[in-house]
Amino acid sequence: MDKYLFYGKITSIQPRIRLTRSFDEASHTYLGYAIKIAGTVDNQETTFSIGIGKAAQAKFNFKVNDVISGECLPVPDPDMEPVDYYKVSKLKVISEGEQGGLSAPWELVPPELEVYRERGHRRLAARTYDVKCSSCMWGCRMPVEIIIDNWNPRGRRKYRFETFCYGPLSCKLYKAGPNRKVEGRNGMVYVEEDWVDEAAVSHREMDE
Repeated sequence: MDKYLFYGKITSIQPRIRLTRSFDEASHTYLGYAIKIAGTVDNQETTFSIGIGKAAQAKFNFKVNDVISGECLPVPDPDMEPVDYYKVSKLKVISEGEQGGLSAPWELVPPELEVYRERGHRRLAARTYDVKCSSCMWGCRMPVEIIIDNWNPRGRRKYRFETFCYGPLSCKLYKAGPNRKVEGRNGMVYVEEDWVDEAAVSHREMDE
């Protein structure tokens, strides 16, 4: 398949992470970075997102308001990716944009993926993410694969998206939203209580 040409201004860059759930267990796959762009792809004017690896981000240090171009392919399985396009190549910075937000929502050059892993996340209400946090480097919209029967991991699975916050605990924009529920075998349901989030970020101070 021929790759699509794209061009446009970055409106968001966040970690590109996949979450796998199996009842009360969860694991993360760190894929790189998800970049949302207002521009053109395949000669169509639109808003779209591309996925890049950590090496590409380390090379270019992309941030909100940069204008970039390159080539990409549509992702084969939208349930498993937080972006529309991947396998990005021929990346170029056309122009560096003005500095984005220095406070919530933070629009700086995002840190390395290891920093996100070390910080840990809290659940973030989907509406809050959409309205206030979609451009913040500490926000993250993850594709979630749910293994229904952990005794039969190759069996039936479900897919959805969940939003999370890696930002300072003191952020005034933050809202947790409802507890997340995970379907299990024989109709069982696991409810992820607040203590899970609290434990994940307990090593951080309020302004970290």
